[in-house]
Amino acid sequence: MTGTLVLAAAPIGRVEDASGRLVRALGEADVIAAEDTRRLRRLAGELGVELSGRVVSHYEQNEKVRAEELLGELLGGRDVLVITDAGMPGVSDPGYRLVRAAIVEGVPVSVLPGPSAVTAALVVSGLPTDRFCFEGFPPRKAGERARRLASLAGEARTMVFFESPRRLGGTLADMADAFGADRPAAVCRELTKTYEEVRRGTLGELAAWAEEGVRGEITLVVGGAPEPEGLTDPADLAAAVAARVDAGTPRKQAIVDVAKENGVPKRVVYDAVVQAKK
Repeated sequence: MTGTLVLAAAPIGRVEDASGRLVRALGEADVIAAEDTRRLRRLAGELGVELSGRVVSHYEQNEKVRAEELLGELLGGRDVLVITDAGMPGVSDPGYRLVRAAIVEGVPVSVLPGPSAVTAALVVSGLPTDRFCFEGFPPRKAGERARRLASLAGEARTMVFFESPRRLGGTLADMADAFGADRPAAVCRELTKTYEEVRRGTLGELAAWAEEGVRGEITLVVGGAPEPEGLTDPADLAAAVAARVDAGTPRKQAIVDVAKENGVPKRVVYDAVVQAKK
């Protein structure tokens, strides 16, 4: 007989958002793998739970080694509960590696649903919710981030990102460049907490606002690409730029004009021009 792996959603702000099932599971688990053991014990204290099981750390830097150890506990018949600082384990937090290992070994995997910054931000953003995708944290390095965002310029679904408050201004500016400054978006800050704030606007407006500095936990929601109304084929876009350049318009301005006229990001037109030259 094996134990059961339980993925437990933790409150993203207010402790009263914790479910009754979470309270019971914390008190009953044989082993609790926590992203931050101090925060876990503080949560347990606020919930009035006495942790009877063994508590171990389970964070990004030790996830690989810890997953092997926790799998051994599961195969030995002990129940393991995985909990992160906030939200659902495995969503930009440790958990996926252990889940895969447990499935391979035939260990039952269960989930205690609960708070999620992804869906919370999505529904309060005012942007379409019928189709969306989660993109996690954008790359930290500016060049890598620009390339990643450029690859998402044509994504039609609403996009949800996590971001550090220190990098938010730069990321919003890069998004305005990649997606267009007029693309609608929402910055959701400190969701469910005392200073919760949802600021809605265009990427250009939000980038200017964030230049002053922002604090707190950030979830960023960006509208999907609009249905194209003009040229979309790279060869056609490059030809439109070439025609303007032949007529005397500087290439940089021609790219801006073609992008605006056809409702596509400047980066898409620029890449089309570069590809045409090759």
